[in-house]
Amino acid sequence: MMGIVYDAGVLIAADKNDPSCWLMHRARLEKGLLPLVPSEVVAQASRSSRQVQLRRFLRGCEVVSLDEAGAHRAGEILAKSKTSDVIDAIVVELATRTDSNILTSDPVDIRRLVAASRAKALVFLL
Repeated sequence: MMGIVYDAGVLIAADKNDPSCWLMHRARLEKGLLPLVPSEVVAQASRSSRQVQLRRFLRGCEVVSLDEAGAHRAGEILAKSKTSDVIDAIVVELATRTDSNILTSDPVDIRRLVAASRAKALVFLL
């Protein structure tokens, strides 16, 4: 089973206690699949220490930090896709590097980045 990378839309849905988001997340955890979240995505979704649902959700994820090589790869993906959302490019870079799929609330932009990166990642809509 391929891994999964969450984008900020997933974290925002979890923070709003979206039942379908939590159900899919629990199902992955029960199968032993630990979702990946770039640390930059956490920064994009985090606004307060009072976001209890977000912090609870992230306990069931592996938060992955971007290194210099990954930053260069994300920049290359941006250039090839002719887009400008750095965080989306980081999501795609992590999915490419870890041979994972992507769960997103913004499939149009993510699919464009995936195509530019020539990744094998499937993009699923939250």
